[in-house]
Amino acid sequence: MLEKGGAKVLPVIPQLIIPIKTALNTRDPEIIAITLKILAALVNCSDTIGEALVPYYRQILPVLNLFKTKNSNLGDKIQYSQRKNLNLGDLIQGTLEVFEMHG
Repeated sequence: MLEKGGAKVLPVIPQLIIPIKTALNTRDPEIIAITLKILAALVNCSDTIGEALVPYYRQILPVLNLFKTKNSNLGDKIQYSQRKNLNLGDLIQGTLEVFEMHG
């Protein structure tokens, strides 16, 4: 839907906010990572969606603030979550940059 939807996604933004907020409030790192990837794809699918999400930032951003510093520091060890793109701190930073560019 996000790849082919384009402008058809814009009218359903208000209906998507409650499930997105619920997913973020689970505070489960895997669910938050998936939700962040979906949010980034949602904003990238059309030019107007970033602006349409601005009124809902108050509901989305507080949970991101809790996890923005959650980067794992392993020293010299290999971090395998980096390959799967599951590092929450980096995902949150990337999603916020997408929000800033499009909204």
